[in-house]
Amino acid sequence: MSDGADFTDLKNRMDGAVAAFKTDIAALRTGRASANILDPVSVDAYGSKMPLNQVANITVPESRMLMVSVWDKSMVGAVEKAIRESNLGLNPVTDGANLRIPLPELNEERRKSLVKVAHTYAENGRVAIRHVRRDGMDKLKKAEKDGVLGKDESHSQSEKVQKMTDEMISEVDRLLSEKEIEIMQV
Repeated sequence: MSDGADFTDLKNRMDGAVAAFKTDIAALRTGRASANILDPVSVDAYGSKMPLNQVANITVPESRMLMVSVWDKSMVGAVEKAIRESNLGLNPVTDGANLRIPLPELNEERRKSLVKVAHTYAENGRVAIRHVRRDGMDKLKKAEKDGVLGKDESHSQSEKVQKMTDEMISEVDRLLSEKEIEIMQV
C-alpha cells in the first residue's frame, strides 16, 4: 500500500537480513567438513576480489578433509593465501593445482570462540532487521504527518511492522540456538 508502509518491501528486506545471517553461520565450522565453510573466502584474482567458488572447485572427499581444485594453476598461491588469511583456522596443503585442507578437531576453546562469532553474526542480523523496521516506522510517521494516513491506520500498520520485526528476530534467535548446539556437539 503506497500511502503507508510497503509491507512487501519491508518483508523482503527483513528476509534478506535473515538470509545473510544464515549464510554467515553456515560458514562457521562444526566438527564435520562442509564445502560452504569456504564461502566467505575471497581470492585476489585477475585484478579483483572473487569468491573462491569462482576460481576453484570445492569437494569433501572425507569427513575431515576439504579438497580445492584450482582451475588456473597460476592462481594456486593466491587461493592458498586467501584460505590461510580467512581466520577460519585452516591450513591448506598444496599438491599441484589442488589444495588439501585437513580440518583439525575442534577443542573446547575453539568451539566457544565460534559460538561468540555466531552471536556477533546474530546481532548484526538483528540490527539489520531493526534498521528495516525503523525505515518502515519513519514512512508511517511521515504519512501520518502529511495527512495521508489517519492516526488509527498508522497505529495499526506500526503494530504490523513491529510484529513482523519480532517474528524475524525470533527466527534469527532460533537459527542461532540451533547453530550453537551444532558447534558445541562433540
